Amino acid sequence: MLILPLLMAAAAVPAVAPEPPPAQISTLVVFGNDPCPRSKDDEIVVCARQPESERYRIPKALRDKRKKDQAPAESWVARARTMDVVSKQGLPNSCSPIGSNGQTGCFRQFQDFMRAQRQADREEAAAEKP
Repeated sequence: MLILPLLMAAAAVPAVAPEPPPAQISTLVVFGNDPCPRSKDDEIVVCARQPESERYRIPKALRDKRKKDQAPAESWVARARTMDVVSKQGLPNSCSPIGSNGQTGCFRQFQDFMRAQRQADREEAAAEKP
């Protein structure tokens, strides 16, 4: 019984005519004294004018993506130096527990330390003698 009133209410609603498609809108940026293109019958053209000096530049919104709190860009020399230090682990003479070549570097560090210690002892002994 409830279905019949619903069907009657649906039949009473008038059919909606389809709307025409919206007009095409073109947004352009023109530079210097360049003319803005003319619109056609079903088209809307919106032009933004920029100075001639901006023609071949990256747009201002894309120029500097770094944030204020971000560190400044690192030079390529510093990046290469960092990569050398990071990749040196496990290589010969690295004194690293990673890889099989680290042991040679630890022995070399020990030798350098002892050589410097002996040199300091000699200089100290020479300074004590009048």
